[in-house]
Amino acid sequence: MAHRFHPSVIGPEAWEGYTFSDQEIRIKESTDLYGAVLWPSAMVLCHFLETNRDRYNLADKNVIELGAGTGLVTIVSSMLGAKVTSTDLPDVLGNLRYNVMRNTRDHCKYTPVVTELTWGPDVKQRFPRATHSFDYILAADVVYSHPYLQELMDTFDFLCQDNTLILWAMRFRLDPENSFVDRFKVRFHLEELYDLPSLSIKLYRAWRRDKKTQTTTDDRCL
Repeated sequence: MAHRFHPSVIGPEAWEGYTFSDQEIRIKESTDLYGAVLWPSAMVLCHFLETNRDRYNLADKNVIELGAGTGLVTIVSSMLGAKVTSTDLPDVLGNLRYNVMRNTRDHCKYTPVVTELTWGPDVKQRFPRATHSFDYILAADVVYSHPYLQELMDTFDFLCQDNTLILWAMRFRLDPENSFVDRFKVRFHLEELYDLPSLSIKLYRAWRRDKKTQTTTDDRCL
């Protein structure tokens, strides 16, 4: 994805510009909110989706993005024809909704849904399995040194059904990232797709282990 920065001196606001399939994407960041900054992992995941669209065909698929932030992954997924549910915490929803609507209106088959999601117990109420099923879970840079890693794990676990595929880009910073990956492998099959040492970013795909395999692995970890 071509990228350029447009400072506010040439317009009413600063924004990050991207080109996807000859279409310009404008992303507004909110630098006072940690979750409303565009991190490199999102660009890595978008590049993967763009260059592997034949193998990972999102057209007409139900997709949910966790920790959508500025919305770039949601926007690109929508441009690829997905029915996207874009989620994050309440304090970043305003900026997220602005970016998503600004870039997808009249350009996508399906209008993305931008909604609040607090990881953990809230997911069962927001997305009950009786009425919600996702083909893909997308996540970029959701694992870092925060106190909600177990809630994030439980959210992955609840949303990922037997036919769900997880595509997850992650930047490694501190030990919690490594520990999370080890615990993630207990519940999911995990395959490394990209390794970008210069950025300390890896891209994974994952899918649910069957219950028998998971129980055996859990027993080994006790």
